[in-house]
Amino acid sequence: MHNLSNEMLGYPTQKPLALLERIIAASSNPGDLVLDPFCGCGTAIAAAQKLGRRWVGIDITHLSIALQKYRLEQSFPGIAFKVVGEPEDLGAAHQLANDDRYQFQWWALSLVRARPLGGESGSKTGKKGSDKGIDGVITFLDDASGKPKRALVQVKSGKVNSGLIRDLRGTIEREQAQLGVFLTLEEPSRDMLTEAAAAGVYRSPGWGRDYPKLQILTIAELLRGAEIKMPPPHGTFRQAQRVQQIDAEQGQFDL
Repeated sequence: MHNLSNEMLGYPTQKPLALLERIIAASSNPGDLVLDPFCGCGTAIAAAQKLGRRWVGIDITHLSIALQKYRLEQSFPGIAFKVVGEPEDLGAAHQLANDDRYQFQWWALSLVRARPLGGESGSKTGKKGSDKGIDGVITFLDDASGKPKRALVQVKSGKVNSGLIRDLRGTIEREQAQLGVFLTLEEPSRDMLTEAAAAGVYRSPGWGRDYPKLQILTIAELLRGAEIKMPPPHGTFRQAQRVQQIDAEQGQFDL
């Protein structure tokens, strides 16, 4: 797919929706089951949903799974689907962190809908790039300028201390970001909470509210439904277009 396409979601091997629609319409009927065992950013399952097929999508990375969830929710408002294999409790989160810290990082970022940095979206394993200690970013708009503002997100699955909060605070100031978020699998210490509070607040001109400039959220809190205190996110991932579902019968091939 051309990188300037309106469909482009930032996934390196993304295919055009029309191509997958043509393949699925030609080889199945409404109600049939479509399986994509390497579904990437979910084009095949989006096409199957649009054409009234049942579907199962499989991928090995939590980054892909997050992207598929966002795409389906944006394309088909109110859609109901089940995700199998994501951590649902703290024990499973610890297991994922022990198995693969990059997969844990991508999964944790998906809990706050942050766009990952420092890894390739189509890769099984992550890699650190010039992310300056930042694992993800959330953008938002809150004034008349239309210029995106940023919340920088850092994820930690191991031991944590107040020095990490001081470092994140310095990164926020250096990068001229508006907010910082520290996601941790372990419980923060009192010193960490004190250090975060010392960062002060961000005053949102658009919403007329103060938000803590540096926030610490545990994975346990996120699993219970906690959210970042911030203006509504905008364009964290490229937005998928809303799709009108249709019924398509299998056509005949000209032989």
